[in-house]
Amino acid sequence: MNRQELAGRIDHTVLGPETTPADVDRVVAEATEHGMNACIPPCYVAATAEQAPPTLTLATVIGFPHGQDSTRIKREAAASGWKAGADELDVVINVGRLKAGETDAVTEEIEAIVASVPVPVKVIIEAGLLTDDEKRRACQAAVDADAAMVKTSTGFADVEPSGATVADVELMSDYLPVKASGGIGDYETAMAMLDAGAERIGASAGVEVLAGAPQ
Repeated sequence: MNRQELAGRIDHTVLGPETTPADVDRVVAEATEHGMNACIPPCYVAATAEQAPPTLTLATVIGFPHGQDSTRIKREAAASGWKAGADELDVVINVGRLKAGETDAVTEEIEAIVASVPVPVKVIIEAGLLTDDEKRRACQAAVDADAAMVKTSTGFADVEPSGATVADVELMSDYLPVKASGGIGDYETAMAMLDAGAERIGASAGVEVLAGAPQ
C-alpha cells in the first residue's frame, strides 16, 4: 500500500490528558498535510472545525477513556460533538456492564448514541480487558445498535497489551469494519493490522507510520 492510499485510512490522534491547543493544532496540520484524518478531544472540536479545511475528516471521542458516563451524558456529548463539527465519533462502551452480563444495556446505550447523531459512530470495546466471548458480545452489540465500526481499544487501559492485536482485529472483523488503535507506531505494525482485516488505523504516530510506506 502506498503512502497516499494509507494516509486516508489513518486517524492521526492526540488524546492524552495533557493535550494542549498547540498539540491539537500540530496534529491537525500534520493530518491535513499528509491526507490523514484527525482524532482530537471534544473540548477542541469547535475551534478546530472552524479553522480546518473541509477536506479533513475530524473525529472525537465520547465517554473516553473508561466509558462509565451515563447513557444520557454520552448521548448529549455525542450530539454536542457532532454539532461542534465532528464528522465521526469514537464511543467507549461500558466495559463493566458488559462483563457483568448486561449485554442488552450495552446494546441499548450504543443504540441511543447512534440514534442521536447523523454521523458514523465507532464503538471502542477495549479488547484488552475482555475475553474472546466478551469481545464477540461487544461486537454483536455494536452490530445490533447499527454502529458503523468497532474499535479495538483506547490505548489507555491498564493491561498488557493495552492496544491493538492482530488476533483481536481478526475476531472483530467478522462483525463490522474495524479501527485498530493503540500501540501502532510504524508502517509494519499498521500493515499487519490492515492485513488482518482492519479498515482504519488510529495512531498518535501517524506521520511515522506514513514515513515507512512506499511512495
